[in-house]
Amino acid sequence: MADSVLYEVSDGLATVTLNRPGAMNALDTGTKVALRDSLQAAAADEAVRAVLLTGSGRAFCVGQDLKEHVANLAEGGGMETVAEHYNPITLAIATMQKPVVAGVNGVAAGAGAGFAFAADFRVVADTASFNTAFAGVALSADSGMSWSLPRLVGPSRAADLMLFPRSVSAQEAEALGIANRVVPAADLPGEALAVARRLAAGPTLAYAAIKASLAYSAAHPLAEALGREAELQSAAGGSADHREAVAAFLEKRTAVYVGH
Repeated sequence: MADSVLYEVSDGLATVTLNRPGAMNALDTGTKVALRDSLQAAAADEAVRAVLLTGSGRAFCVGQDLKEHVANLAEGGGMETVAEHYNPITLAIATMQKPVVAGVNGVAAGAGAGFAFAADFRVVADTASFNTAFAGVALSADSGMSWSLPRLVGPSRAADLMLFPRSVSAQEAEALGIANRVVPAADLPGEALAVARRLAAGPTLAYAAIKASLAYSAAHPLAEALGREAELQSAAGGSADHREAVAAFLEKRTAVYVGH
């Protein structure tokens, strides 16, 4: 992978780090390609059971590299990046069959905020902030923000945050339901890693089923959601991890999961 995105797999956990600290991890084309490829590699790798997405330096990700964007607009392009990069990145985060933790170490704006919103769990530094940003540069939403943000905060608050972009502190983000956990900035790397490692050691197939059921139920009526739950529960019930969990409970020991 390119130096602008670091990718490491250890003990079932893939850590994906945006690594343009001097540019606040702004997304130029090389970074977007590397991030897309890293996340798709993690999704496809059976050895990976959870993903931690974070940034280096003082920002998580400030979104599109506007200097590159201005140059692309001058050449008559620029917007094709949504289909080529932002959509597959967001889909990889939201739909991979393993949990994704966003370790939000600093400001997350525009697409950077969208990627954090698409994750399953957000550990946020107390000095971090979120900004939808798009309307501030006369753009609509991308990176799945129109889908993910209303599910986190409700449609009315999502409209407010997107029509009137502003900096949302970590503390407000926690109150709104955006941040799952806010920790002191110095503790962010260790806390995000601990959460991700716990998920990597857990029942991966069950986590995948939970992600699938949540996504399905958001767009289907109760009867259909119940049917989908039954299908997913049947698959989880036939897993080695379920048998191990039941045995561990009866034997009064800690379960050791294999991920299937």
